[in-house]
Amino acid sequence: MQRYLSTALFLRCRSFLVLILQAVLVGGSLVAAWLLRFEFHLPAAALLWSCVPVLIAIRLILMPLFGLMHGWWRHTGISDAVSIAKFVLAGSCIFTVLVRYGWGVTAFPVSVYALEAVLTFTLLSGVRVLSRLLAESVRLHQSAKRLLLVGAGHAAQMIIRETQEVDAGYKVVGCVDDSPLKKRLRVLGVPVLGPVENLSALVGRFTVDEILIAIPSATSEQMRRLVERCKQSGVPFRTVPAITELIAGRATLGQARDISLSDLLGRVPVDLDMQEVQEKIRGRVVLVTGAAGSIGSELCRQIRGFKPRLLVCVDQNETAMFHLEQQFAQDGASCHNVFCHDPSRQDVFCNAVFAVADFTNAERMRRIFLAHDVEIVFHAAAYKHVPVMEANVDEAVSNNIFGLVSLLRVAEHSHCSTFAMISSDKAVNPTNVMGCTKRIGELILAAWPSHRLRCVSTRFGNVLGSNGSAIPLFQEQIRANQPITITHPEITRFFMTVSEAVSLVLLAFGIGQDGDILVLDMGEPLRIADLARTLARLHGKPDLELKFIGLRPGEKLYEELFYSDERVFPSACEKIARTESHKPSWIELKRLLDELQLAVSLGGRPAILAALRHIVPQFTYPDCDAVRDLKGDGKDDRKETAAAATWVLPAVDETALAEKPVN
Repeated sequence: MQRYLSTALFLRCRSFLVLILQAVLVGGSLVAAWLLRFEFHLPAAALLWSCVPVLIAIRLILMPLFGLMHGWWRHTGISDAVSIAKFVLAGSCIFTVLVRYGWGVTAFPVSVYALEAVLTFTLLSGVRVLSRLLAESVRLHQSAKRLLLVGAGHAAQMIIRETQEVDAGYKVVGCVDDSPLKKRLRVLGVPVLGPVENLSALVGRFTVDEILIAIPSATSEQMRRLVERCKQSGVPFRTVPAITELIAGRATLGQARDISLSDLLGRVPVDLDMQEVQEKIRGRVVLVTGAAGSIGSELCRQIRGFKPRLLVCVDQNETAMFHLEQQFAQDGASCHNVFCHDPSRQDVFCNAVFAVADFTNAERMRRIFLAHDVEIVFHAAAYKHVPVMEANVDEAVSNNIFGLVSLLRVAEHSHCSTFAMISSDKAVNPTNVMGCTKRIGELILAAWPSHRLRCVSTRFGNVLGSNGSAIPLFQEQIRANQPITITHPEITRFFMTVSEAVSLVLLAFGIGQDGDILVLDMGEPLRIADLARTLARLHGKPDLELKFIGLRPGEKLYEELFYSDERVFPSACEKIARTESHKPSWIELKRLLDELQLAVSLGGRPAILAALRHIVPQFTYPDCDAVRDLKGDGKDDRKETAAAATWVLPAVDETALAEKPVN
């Protein structure tokens, strides 16, 4: 309490001192103007001394109206100068009118009015600038880190202004920029020291403690070059966020972060019009399978932003679901009404349900759908690890294909409006079971015989940092100073960030028509070896060994996004393409699925692979020629397999499917 009273007393005294000082400056300005007008003589001194208190009173009355009563002058900027100019002009006008026309004193020299205004503006501005210079000189002599900025644009100005306005603990000693137009310029008093090429020399010359890359619009090539130069300098370096991450276009030291792999990917930010997604999700009940995975959890986070009436999160991983629920709860703690249970409030995100369930369990899923009246399904759950699925073919087929059919049937009978599935670039000309099951999933959704359930598939490549992917494995090996294991020196993959992938998936859901297979623009494929070297450099270990261990079962050197016979058409979004090719009818596809289910029930790997290849002729695997004919007599085994089937998939009653408009 005593400390609070001391602070209050100090502030009150401070304000009083500021008031006295400014009154003295105003009065001194009028006296100085009078002296200048009469060549430092004081004729009509009585008139002058009678006007001084009047002018001071006018100025002091106006000061609070223009925000000039505070004493925090070390934060003075352009806005304060503008306020002082307005204040001086208003006060001079009132003083002139009062003296000349109110009192009728025409003997008061007109030139003194103008001189007083100029001197008052100069003194009030000057005392503030001087106060700021003194405060900064004191602060800069303290233990502030010496910061060198890469870039001399808008983001650099924001950083410099922050270090000058607050005790950020940094002093910007200079900027480097490759633009010849900025050579020898000063940015808010900070010199542009030269091009980026001189970075290492400048670090030693100016005793730089840290480098900050202040170019949020840098391309992947530019960022890689800047990172290389910063590494050579030998001092720590960070970057401001990309343009898409900046809030209201303002870069701050608090937003600065370490360089991440996504900074070097070269993903060009695109403004996405999500209005259609908003209209389709707002106020609806949305279910996400695989909700605790990398794609599924990001789907849940972004879907929440479109304010569904209810979000149903489904995953078999109980621990991951617990963590997802905790994340939602933490978000809700800082956002009012996030977990509002009032069904009439559709202006906010109202609720979330976390169901631990296996999506292949039809009865369990049916209860979930009916309990919550699910309207939209995002199917992100699937077995995805290629080598593991090569050793567990029957489980891959049962989960990724027949689990999908089961879930589709539940969605159909629950009168859902839309079913969107996450596919993979491994579905194109597959060389592994996982990719083949994903292709069959695309065909199932394209052929599904329903007039009321809109089915859309979205095909894209790898996501940075997804669970079990190569990038986290590389990072673990780098941290442990182990050799980075790569299957082949020439292997390439498509990559995108999880947030961008999910945004495009949601947009594809919004614009896709029934049966569409939509492909996301993945940019150029990246060599995994180059990616590993970049990661090692980012961790400060550029000399780590790359160990090539050979391709794993089912793995190929490069992935593709389209089949050779697929026609590619643009969609409403430039980052999403629509494909069109010959696809089997549901009747034909169902017969092939019956054969596949029989092969799975019998449990023979060769039979399952052969049945998969009957559905996807482009599917290749090392022993495909040996198992093409199970009996080895050159006959087609499909008829015999189908005839031997004792149970098959239940047929979809197409006549029972009532017409329902697609939402």
